[in-house]
Amino acid sequence: MDGQDNDNAIPCVSTYFFSIFAILPESVISMIDYIIVGAGFAGSVLAERLASQNNKKILIIEKRKHIAGNCYDHYDEQGVLVHKYGPHIFHTDNAEVFNYLGGFTSWLNYQHEVLALVDGQKIPIPFNLNSLEQLFSPSLASSLEKKLVERYGFDVKVPILELRKEEDKELKYLADYIYRKIFANYTAKQWGCTPEEIDPEVTARVPVFISRDNRYFQDKYQAVPKHGYTQLFANLLDNDNIKLLLNTDYKDVLSFDSKTGDITFFGQPFSGKLVYTGMIDELFDWRFGELPYRSLQFDFEHFKQMSFQQATTENYPDNYDFTRITEFKHMTRQEISGTTIVREFPQDYDRSDVGKNIPYYPMLKDENRQCYKQYYELSQKFDHLILVGRLAEYRYYDMDDIVARALEVYQEHFVT
Repeated sequence: MDGQDNDNAIPCVSTYFFSIFAILPESVISMIDYIIVGAGFAGSVLAERLASQNNKKILIIEKRKHIAGNCYDHYDEQGVLVHKYGPHIFHTDNAEVFNYLGGFTSWLNYQHEVLALVDGQKIPIPFNLNSLEQLFSPSLASSLEKKLVERYGFDVKVPILELRKEEDKELKYLADYIYRKIFANYTAKQWGCTPEEIDPEVTARVPVFISRDNRYFQDKYQAVPKHGYTQLFANLLDNDNIKLLLNTDYKDVLSFDSKTGDITFFGQPFSGKLVYTGMIDELFDWRFGELPYRSLQFDFEHFKQMSFQQATTENYPDNYDFTRITEFKHMTRQEISGTTIVREFPQDYDRSDVGKNIPYYPMLKDENRQCYKQYYELSQKFDHLILVGRLAEYRYYDMDDIVARALEVYQEHFVT
């Protein structure tokens, strides 16, 4: 990456494709084997596999004017490499995934640590034994540590809602304290509801960690791409068999008939397969209702100083509208004067509001899963439609999980 904003570094080729299709629509369309909607990890990994291993012609349609989905990073006006859609730290225990992506990037080893402002002190998150010592008197901290280790063992993660079920008075006091000071308000801001209303799959992601390990993750492999995520994606897609149609809503150029399964592209029939990574309810025109999501607003600010805060990410459970502040230079180790931070403001997703119409997180509740199930069952009627990704499958995927999922889908559908 050359220090310029990658909105310029990655060319927008929409005009190029429109001019070709206007002249030779049938002949050009016949050259495409697969259309992939979305240039995030799910779509890009599948495109790379199909192009490099199967020698197939791929067209990726992407609504944004850049590749890399929510992982997109670029250099801001001051030359600081920032993540446009919030911090992304790659972590995994899956050697296959890590090595696969390692074919497209060099890695910069990075062990993520997070602090949270609690009662005027910045303590490690997830809450651990070091957090315990910072917040409580030596005698109480020692007693609580002993009980936690005896009850659960050492180096163990305990979901906060499970810890709250404790009958021991001291442990119950600790659980209620952590819940009130760290989980409840942060969750209310992040998800717009209480921890009890959220799927345990989500609340378990930030447990109480009976350990002195201050790292946010304990995976074997933890890193960020040495030259940024956008460059990683550019390398993934650097194949003559892959073409990009950026800055284009797929519905402007492609039609999927949810009754017959017929696909038309620029008004011409398309007989290949469609790999769809967008919102499943949108694909089927919200037939069974809208699936709810949470969205985010990001407020970037640059400072003419070497650093702004102690850690890459610092959480603010109370007294602030935003949930956390991220300072990117801690992560990238970029040597440059000045620093850029971003504050995150969670909000409900609203497809009709340009300020709220990016869906980041599916709301994993029973009624939403039932709604998704109707869409999923409908999608299974079409052999030439493949759904993959956080939005298409309405589930939470970390980056390593979605890469693993894309590789799995490739094996299932395209390897004979």
